Amino acid sequence: MLACDTCEAWTQFLLYVKDRSSVTAFGNWLAPITVLEHSSDEVTLEIPNVFVKEYILSNYKKDLCAFLPVHADGEPAIKFVVAAQQKKAPAEIQQAPASEENITESKSFDIKLNPNYRFDTFIEGPTNQFVKSAAVGVAARPGLSYNPLFIHGGVGLGKTHLLHSIGYQVLESHKKLRVQCITTEAFINELVDNLRNKSVDRMKRFYRSDVDVLLVDDIQFLQNRLNFEEEFCNTFETLINQKKQIVITSDKPPSQLKLSERMIARMEWGLVAHVGVPELETRVAILQHKAQQKGLDIPNSIAFYIAEHIFNNVRQLEGAVNRLSAHCRLMNLNITEELVEKALREMLQHAPSQKISVEQILKCVAAVFQVRVSDLRGTTRTKEVALPRQVAMYLAWKWINESLAMLGASFGKTHSTILHACKSIEKKISDDETLRRQISMVERSISA
Repeated sequence: MLACDTCEAWTQFLLYVKDRSSVTAFGNWLAPITVLEHSSDEVTLEIPNVFVKEYILSNYKKDLCAFLPVHADGEPAIKFVVAAQQKKAPAEIQQAPASEENITESKSFDIKLNPNYRFDTFIEGPTNQFVKSAAVGVAARPGLSYNPLFIHGGVGLGKTHLLHSIGYQVLESHKKLRVQCITTEAFINELVDNLRNKSVDRMKRFYRSDVDVLLVDDIQFLQNRLNFEEEFCNTFETLINQKKQIVITSDKPPSQLKLSERMIARMEWGLVAHVGVPELETRVAILQHKAQQKGLDIPNSIAFYIAEHIFNNVRQLEGAVNRLSAHCRLMNLNITEELVEKALREMLQHAPSQKISVEQILKCVAAVFQVRVSDLRGTTRTKEVALPRQVAMYLAWKWINESLAMLGASFGKTHSTILHACKSIEKKISDDETLRRQISMVERSISA
């Protein structure tokens, strides 16, 4: 590859990536990079800071290898040079804190809260009652009840709803407190932008001095970003030491996040609360509430039918209401079970028509894992029996709409044992392909 071809290849790479990334991400991460030197064997790129190097290699390594020269070990032949920091004159440094522009920027709060996400629009049920109570407590006494409050659960179960509800409640009840609600991705992009503009100190002052309540959504995106994690952790500790409230949401509990022990320990300081999948009656209530907001009248029998077949998350229920509303208004149709089947065909999850029992699950698990049902019901703790027993408890929790206490009684165990088994299997299947296949075989057997 000729030197001129290498420079052109970098341009082609930028064009390729620009079409596949957001305007903000491209502007923050890729646009500031310049080519210093290029040859047939290597390209030297000037970057504003080390974070950009980490980002580009983490997200575009495969694409870089496709466009640019590659070393013998398969790594992209790129040399990164961090741009020299320009020193400010002493006079400028002294004047900066007093600058009216700086004060305005550091004191301005652009709070982006969803007006539909408030406590009075959050449908409460057994699986989210505890976490909602904790959120209400935090909003009533910021920095004094549970600090930090860490909310975790699956996609579309109401974590962001609770986060924004806390923000609104604090703004209404504690008018002097300053609230900042931000996603983890936005925090990272803001940090990069301030690094590029050499205004990190202003950002630190804002988050560590001007903010009284910090609401952070989707902290899992901080994983494998050590430099960003360190900055967030320092901000976290400063706010906690000042008794300022922090609320964090995540798709996993702190112990399952790939973050430093220091960061995990900080997040477990306060209260860790789980948002569970809503049970049938709560899903029906959510569905009817969403329909009412759209001016849509869904008969109870139809609402139960939809809720029985859409059970993973609340966002899907809202999507179902939007789709039904569009069909009814555009086609001038009444809501019937036939219309629901037709309009929501791709969304409906058809669970087995026959009610699943713990006994059925035990038999299917025993067949796949080649153990006896009596062993699964017994107290043997060998690995050959303990793992399939946990799988059976996990599948019972997943397939049978009963409380943990009821499921525990079916296995002759306590509800905490069932909960521990579910968490243990959820953690293992994320890394163990063989176990995933075995569980899949059991589920197919149950469905059959």
